[in-house]
Amino acid sequence: MKPKSGPIVIVFCGPESTAKSTVSKQMASHYGAKWVPEHARSYIEELARPYSYDDVVTIMQKQIVEYQRLLKSKHEIVIFDTFLIITKVWFEFVYQKVPDELMNLLNKIHIDLYLLCEPDIPWVSDGVRENEALRQELYDIYKKEIEKYQFPYQTISGEGKSRLMDAQKYIDQILTKQTNYDHQPFTSR
Repeated sequence: MKPKSGPIVIVFCGPESTAKSTVSKQMASHYGAKWVPEHARSYIEELARPYSYDDVVTIMQKQIVEYQRLLKSKHEIVIFDTFLIITKVWFEFVYQKVPDELMNLLNKIHIDLYLLCEPDIPWVSDGVRENEALRQELYDIYKKEIEKYQFPYQTISGEGKSRLMDAQKYIDQILTKQTNYDHQPFTSR
């Protein structure tokens, strides 16, 4: 199956330690899709200091370049392990300001499906994660942002195989054009 214009874009979203990386990577493997790892994680792991606003701008710019590059690619499906909604929320949450470039792009991008990961699994500390006590609050903020931009989304929950089965079910719906979303679908602006 080849989309008429560009790949099908699926984004995993949610607070820290909700299996976004694990499930997105497994789904990419399952579908033979291009998997885009989380830019923020690798960038922050390489810093020898606390991250700053300018670092988050750099992360955002890498995400934008990757998104634009992949839209022109021959990949049929692209699966992002996190994307610009998380970056926008992080700008607001930590710095109380969002670059205009990001605001403008969020009003123009097309995402076929967001998979919003519920914080219903145990927290795992890894040296980069920092908001165990805020997972539900951040989940609620991500959900509100996705709905504000009217991106189509589904929530995935449960441990282990249950989470994978949720993700696969919703991706299968997109691939077979059975877009009976529980939530508001994307409409052209």
